[in-house]
Amino acid sequence: MPQSRRGHLIDTALALFNREGYHATGIDRILGEAGVAKMTLYKHFKSKNDLIVAALARRDEIWMHQFQQTVERRASAPAARLLAIFDALEEWFGSPDFHGCMFIKAAAEYADPQDPIHAAAAQHHRNILAYLRALCDATGVKRPARLAREIMLLIEGAIAVTLVNGPSGAAKEAARVAKVLISQAMGQET
Repeated sequence: MPQSRRGHLIDTALALFNREGYHATGIDRILGEAGVAKMTLYKHFKSKNDLIVAALARRDEIWMHQFQQTVERRASAPAARLLAIFDALEEWFGSPDFHGCMFIKAAAEYADPQDPIHAAAAQHHRNILAYLRALCDATGVKRPARLAREIMLLIEGAIAVTLVNGPSGAAKEAARVAKVLISQAMGQET
Protein backbone atom coordinates (compact mmCIF):
# COMPACT_ATOMS: atom_id res chain seq x y z
CA MET A 1 0.00 0.00 0.00
CA PRO A 2 1.44 3.42 -0.89
CA GLN A 3 2.41 5.63 2.00
CA SER A 4 0.01 8.46 2.84
CA ARG A 5 1.06 12.02 2.04
CA ARG A 6 0.97 12.77 5.76
CA GLY A 7 3.27 9.83 6.49
CA HIS A 8 5.56 10.82 3.63
CA LEU A 9 5.80 14.39 5.00
CA ILE A 10 6.60 13.08 8.48
CA ASP A 11 9.29 10.71 7.19
CA THR A 12 10.84 13.39 5.00
CA ALA A 13 10.86 15.90 7.84
CA LEU A 14 12.22 13.27 10.21
CA ALA A 15 15.22 12.57 7.97
CA LEU A 16 15.94 16.27 7.49
CA PHE A 17 15.52 17.17 11.16
CA ASN A 18 17.80 14.28 12.12
CA ARG A 19 20.57 15.40 9.76
CA GLU A 20 20.23 19.17 9.93
CA GLY A 21 18.32 20.15 13.04
CA TYR A 22 14.94 21.78 13.53
CA HIS A 23 15.53 25.51 13.15
CA ALA A 24 17.96 24.95 10.27
CA THR A 25 15.37 22.97 8.28
CA GLY A 26 12.83 25.23 6.65
CA ILE A 27 9.37 24.33 5.43
CA ASP A 28 10.34 24.96 1.80
CA ARG A 29 13.18 22.45 2.12
CA ILE A 30 10.83 19.83 3.55
CA LEU A 31 8.25 20.47 0.81
CA GLY A 32 10.91 20.28 -1.89
CA GLU A 33 12.32 17.00 -0.56
CA ALA A 34 8.83 15.53 -0.12
CA GLY A 35 7.64 16.80 -3.49
CA VAL A 36 4.41 18.20 -2.10
CA ALA A 37 2.72 21.60 -2.13
CA LYS A 38 2.43 23.89 0.88
CA MET A 39 -1.33 23.30 0.85
CA THR A 40 -0.70 19.59 1.46
CA LEU A 41 1.47 20.38 4.46
CA TYR A 42 -1.12 22.66 6.02
CA LYS A 43 -3.90 20.18 5.30
CA HIS A 44 -2.19 17.78 7.72
CA PHE A 45 -0.34 20.12 10.12
CA LYS A 46 -1.22 23.53 11.53
CA SER A 47 2.43 24.55 11.72
CA LYS A 48 6.01 23.41 11.37
CA ASN A 49 6.02 22.80 15.12
CA ASP A 50 3.13 20.34 14.76
CA LEU A 51 5.13 18.55 12.06
CA ILE A 52 8.14 18.42 14.39
CA VAL A 53 6.03 16.86 17.16
CA ALA A 54 4.69 14.27 14.70
CA ALA A 55 8.22 13.51 13.47
CA LEU A 56 9.43 13.08 17.05
CA ALA A 57 6.55 10.73 17.81
CA ARG A 58 7.43 8.66 14.75
CA ARG A 59 11.13 8.65 15.70
CA ASP A 60 10.31 7.55 19.25
CA GLU A 61 8.19 4.68 17.97
CA ILE A 62 10.80 3.52 15.45
CA TRP A 63 13.83 4.03 17.69
CA MET A 64 12.33 2.36 20.76
CA HIS A 65 11.20 -0.64 18.72
CA GLN A 66 14.60 -1.09 17.04
CA PHE A 67 16.48 -0.48 20.29
CA GLN A 68 14.45 -3.03 22.25
CA GLN A 69 14.64 -5.60 19.46
CA THR A 70 18.41 -5.24 19.25
CA VAL A 71 18.83 -5.53 23.02
CA GLU A 72 16.53 -8.55 23.26
CA ARG A 73 18.18 -10.25 20.29
CA ARG A 74 21.60 -9.89 21.90
CA ALA A 75 20.71 -11.15 25.38
CA SER A 76 17.97 -12.97 27.26
CA ALA A 77 18.87 -12.49 30.94
CA PRO A 78 17.89 -9.08 32.40
CA ALA A 79 21.40 -8.17 33.60
CA ALA A 80 22.86 -9.19 30.26
CA ARG A 81 20.25 -7.05 28.51
CA LEU A 82 21.37 -4.06 30.55
CA LEU A 83 24.83 -4.54 29.05
CA ALA A 84 23.46 -5.33 25.58
CA ILE A 85 22.06 -1.80 25.60
CA PHE A 86 25.56 -0.57 24.91
CA ASP A 87 26.00 -3.03 22.04
CA ALA A 88 22.79 -1.61 20.56
CA LEU A 89 24.16 1.90 20.98
CA GLU A 90 27.45 0.93 19.33
CA GLU A 91 25.48 -0.46 16.40
CA TRP A 92 23.48 2.77 16.12
CA PHE A 93 26.59 4.94 16.43
CA GLY A 94 28.12 3.15 13.45
CA SER A 95 25.05 3.55 11.25
CA PRO A 96 24.65 6.28 8.63
CA ASP A 97 21.46 7.29 10.50
CA PHE A 98 23.45 8.50 13.54
CA HIS A 99 23.54 12.28 13.79
CA GLY A 100 23.19 12.44 17.56
CA CYS A 101 19.96 12.18 19.48
CA MET A 102 17.04 13.99 17.88
CA PHE A 103 15.39 14.32 21.27
CA ILE A 104 18.36 15.92 23.01
CA LYS A 105 18.63 18.31 20.06
CA ALA A 106 14.90 19.08 20.26
CA ALA A 107 15.13 19.80 23.98
CA ALA A 108 18.07 22.12 23.31
CA GLU A 109 16.45 23.95 20.38
CA TYR A 110 13.09 24.24 22.18
CA ALA A 111 14.23 24.75 25.76
CA ASP A 112 10.93 25.83 27.31
CA PRO A 113 9.61 22.77 29.18
CA GLN A 114 6.05 23.86 28.29
CA ASP A 115 6.78 23.73 24.55
CA PRO A 116 5.14 20.66 22.94
CA ILE A 117 8.41 19.88 21.14
CA HIS A 118 10.33 19.89 24.41
CA ALA A 119 7.56 17.79 25.95
CA ALA A 120 7.91 15.22 23.14
CA ALA A 121 11.64 15.04 23.82
CA ALA A 122 11.02 14.58 27.54
CA GLN A 123 8.52 11.81 26.81
CA HIS A 124 11.14 9.91 24.81
CA HIS A 125 13.50 10.20 27.77
CA ARG A 126 10.78 8.80 30.05
CA ASN A 127 10.13 5.95 27.59
CA ILE A 128 13.78 4.90 27.65
CA LEU A 129 13.92 5.24 31.42
CA ALA A 130 10.79 3.07 31.78
CA TYR A 131 12.41 0.38 29.62
CA LEU A 132 15.59 0.54 31.67
CA ARG A 133 13.57 0.43 34.88
CA ALA A 134 11.75 -2.70 33.68
CA LEU A 135 15.09 -4.36 32.93
CA CYS A 136 16.47 -3.31 36.32
CA ASP A 137 13.32 -4.54 38.09
CA ALA A 138 13.76 -7.91 36.37
CA THR A 139 17.30 -8.22 37.75
CA GLY A 140 15.99 -8.06 41.31
CA VAL A 141 18.35 -5.30 42.45
CA LYS A 142 17.38 -3.40 45.59
CA ARG A 143 17.29 0.05 43.95
CA PRO A 144 16.14 -0.48 40.35
CA ALA A 145 15.10 3.16 39.78
CA ARG A 146 18.54 4.37 40.81
CA LEU A 147 20.33 1.87 38.57
CA ALA A 148 18.04 2.79 35.65
CA ARG A 149 18.87 6.50 36.10
CA GLU A 150 22.61 5.74 36.28
CA ILE A 151 22.47 3.68 33.09
CA MET A 152 20.46 6.45 31.43
CA LEU A 153 23.25 8.90 32.24
CA LEU A 154 25.77 6.53 30.68
CA ILE A 155 23.63 6.22 27.55
CA GLU A 156 23.26 9.96 27.15
CA GLY A 157 26.93 10.52 27.83
CA ALA A 158 27.92 7.97 25.20
CA ILE A 159 25.59 9.63 22.69
CA ALA A 160 27.10 13.07 23.37
CA VAL A 161 30.70 11.83 23.22
CA THR A 162 30.04 10.00 19.96
CA LEU A 163 28.33 13.02 18.42
CA VAL A 164 31.31 15.21 19.28
CA ASN A 165 34.15 12.74 18.61
CA GLY A 166 32.64 10.29 16.13
CA PRO A 167 32.65 6.53 16.70
CA SER A 168 35.37 6.34 19.32
CA GLY A 169 34.32 3.46 21.55
CA ALA A 170 32.21 5.56 23.94
CA ALA A 171 29.53 2.87 24.09
CA LYS A 172 32.10 0.23 25.05
CA GLU A 173 33.55 2.49 27.74
CA ALA A 174 30.06 3.19 29.07
CA ALA A 175 29.38 -0.56 29.10
CA ARG A 176 32.44 -1.10 31.31
CA VAL A 177 31.11 1.45 33.80
CA ALA A 178 27.61 -0.06 33.59
CA LYS A 179 29.03 -3.49 34.37
CA VAL A 180 30.50 -2.11 37.60
CA LEU A 181 27.24 -0.38 38.52
CA ILE A 182 25.21 -3.51 37.81
CA SER A 183 27.59 -5.67 39.83
CA GLN A 184 27.43 -3.25 42.75
CA ALA A 185 23.64 -3.06 42.56
CA MET A 186 23.35 -6.86 42.49
CA GLY A 187 25.82 -7.09 45.37
CA GLN A 188 23.40 -5.08 47.50
CA GLU A 189 21.10 -8.08 47.42
CA THR A 190 23.50 -10.33 49.33
